[in-house]
Order: sequence, then C-alpha cells, then structure tokens
Amino acid sequence: MAPRRRWSAILSRKPIEVLPDPHPASALGRIQNLLFCSSILPWRSCGKTFPWIADKHAEKTRATLENLLEALPQSGLVWGGDWNHALSGSEYSGSKGGRAHLLNALESLQLKVPTAGLLHRLPGCLSIDHIAVGQSILVKSAERIDASKDGQRLSDHDAYVIETA
Repeated sequence: MAPRRRWSAILSRKPIEVLPDPHPASALGRIQNLLFCSSILPWRSCGKTFPWIADKHAEKTRATLENLLEALPQSGLVWGGDWNHALSGSEYSGSKGGRAHLLNALESLQLKVPTAGLLHRLPGCLSIDHIAVGQSILVKSAERIDASKDGQRLSDHDAYVIETA
C-alpha cells in the first residue's frame, strides 16, 4: 500500500498456513483449526487512493467490508486489527456510517468484540483496534498494553490482547 510498509500481519508461535489476502489491507492465515484475519479499515482522512475506493468514508468502509465478507468464514474465525472505529460512543477516526457497516459485518460473521469497551491511548477515547471471536467463545480477559517504553512511543497504537478458554 506504500513503499516499505506493511499494513497487516499475523504473528504466531505455531506454524501459519498463509492464505490469499481477502483485501489489500488485510492478511489471512490458518493456525491449526482457526482462520486468523488482520485488517486495517479506512480512516476518515485516508483519501481516495488504492485500496480505498468510493468518495465518502462510510462507503469506503462498506466496500472494504464487502470484500472481506466474501472471503471470511462464518465460523472458526478470529478477526482483528486497526479497524479505525470505536464501536460505541464518540467517533474520531472513522464515521458513524462506517461503524454501522462494521457492526453489521460483525453480526453477519456472528462475532463478538471483547476489546470494544477498552480505552484508546488518547484520554476519553475508546479503542479503534479490536479483536473479534465467535459468539460461543469464552473470553477470560481483554486488555490494552501500553506501547510506550521509557517515555517513547513504539507505535501510534497500543497492543490489545484477549485470553480465551
């Protein structure tokens, strides 16, 4: 998407079967019996360059999600990444229309988002980085990990992790 940049990744201690990307801003792989997808979704100021097609933010999000929904399974999926949308409350990175499309996609995939209520690194904001799992998965915990070290930011995003049973 830009020279010398990678937008999505899946990291694992176990072997990954690399699968074709369902969208240029997503990575897809199988680890044992689960399919993992990491996606970047459009943000409000992403512009109109590839792979973000459409004029308005909500329509860019809709188009991206349509591509993903064609490729992602209805079960055995863990989907996460920088979705650029808080799933409730005020919206700063995405749009309310984009959020509606994202919530519909999550419902279609029968996923829940344990990270939805976690805080963003910016005060007063909810996370725009998420991890979603199947509705039947027992989630033990969800937490944000500060991505700063010795006062330096390692990324403009923090890390979010969930533990499941």
